[in-house]
Amino acid sequence: MAYHLNFGYIWRHFDKLTWGLVLSLELAFVSILIGMAIGLSLALAYTGGGRRVRGIVAGYVEFIRNVPLLLLVYLVFYGVPSIGGFAYDATTSFIITLSVYAGAYMVEVFRAGLAAIPKGLIDAGKAIGLNAWQRLIWVRLPTMFRIVLPSLSNAYVSLFKDTSLASVIAVPELTYGAQWIKTNSFRVIEVWMVVTPMYLITGYALLFALQQIERRFAIQR
Repeated sequence: MAYHLNFGYIWRHFDKLTWGLVLSLELAFVSILIGMAIGLSLALAYTGGGRRVRGIVAGYVEFIRNVPLLLLVYLVFYGVPSIGGFAYDATTSFIITLSVYAGAYMVEVFRAGLAAIPKGLIDAGKAIGLNAWQRLIWVRLPTMFRIVLPSLSNAYVSLFKDTSLASVIAVPELTYGAQWIKTNSFRVIEVWMVVTPMYLITGYALLFALQQIERRFAIQR
């Protein structure tokens, strides 16, 4: 029996996919911002702290990087509220999870960027009388961000794709919308034929925009 493609049900409920894509972008954007704050703070603590601080930061990075993101999603959504005796909604839970996950990767990106700053720039800052805080704000951080731009671009696109895991805790992002349509219409092939290009086009658009920023601010070698 031949299978006939039918996209009618998908087009009637296409708003679930479009709003799901918007929510996916929002989840990625918020999580990336929080993850960058976590990563930068811990990278600075690692480079400027003692052995105990470096050990704590390294432990956090190794734990997060070696535990599947899906397991972290379940742990934060089901485990933490059970132990702590409080509750939060699925969207908040996923933002927390993806932010902590992103932070672990950002630590390594920013730590490598800080280590790659030419020593001559630091010495120049000292020579003109900048104190440690001023050197951080005006010399180290601007230079570091320009060094790590290529790594940040890859991380951002990867985190956008990771938002699809929010569907397992019923966050109504793009993959969840696709699953809802699939469950109610049984048009499995059709729905993924529509959703896959949505992810591809959005991912390439993000990468293109980030590459333009990279070309504008990257250090010329």
